[in-house]
Amino acid sequence: SGVCNALSPEINASPKVRAFVGEQVLLKCSFKSSSPITESLTVDWTYRPLTGGQMETIFHYQSVPYPTTVGKFKDRISWVGNVAKGDASIAIQSPVMSDNGTFICSVKNPPDVYHSIPQTMLIVTERGFSFQLTSAVLLSILVFLPSVIVVVLLLVRMGRKFGVLKEKKKSGCKKSSIEVSDEPEHTETDNCLGKLRNWCLNCV
Repeated sequence: SGVCNALSPEINASPKVRAFVGEQVLLKCSFKSSSPITESLTVDWTYRPLTGGQMETIFHYQSVPYPTTVGKFKDRISWVGNVAKGDASIAIQSPVMSDNGTFICSVKNPPDVYHSIPQTMLIVTERGFSFQLTSAVLLSILVFLPSVIVVVLLLVRMGRKFGVLKEKKKSGCKKSSIEVSDEPEHTETDNCLGKLRNWCLNCV
């Protein structure tokens, strides 16, 4: 068991990668080997569609990269890794939603043998439909929306009261010379309502 663990290279890859249609996506894969890197080292990337089916090899590396020349990934796979630095990453050009599926990165560096092979789930979406509500955005909406509703109700209520005052003024009796002196008080009330309305708008 100890010998097997010593000869098992450590391979790491992102469990899930999100991409947008038409925009290059990077599939990262790194490894650590207990043996020196030689020309015998190989990297293989395989793919299984989201709908299921057989695995297909879409990329092979041994000293030089060999991207697939057939199938849906033809001319769309590029090597961006560096085996000397333990990097076995590839990039996919112009991804489409039908590319969604599982990608597996396997590295062999004899006498090291691979033990566990990580899988990467690729999820390709349209950029216009990729917006997701974060907790901060959701909290802001929950706090802001009730405040707006309360302010609108206050403004409506004040508008109605102001309308009632105007109706009373129109339907009231003729004012005497003494009543004329009360006019500034009505103007002062209007000013208070205006200030309150402005305060509410500032809160919004």
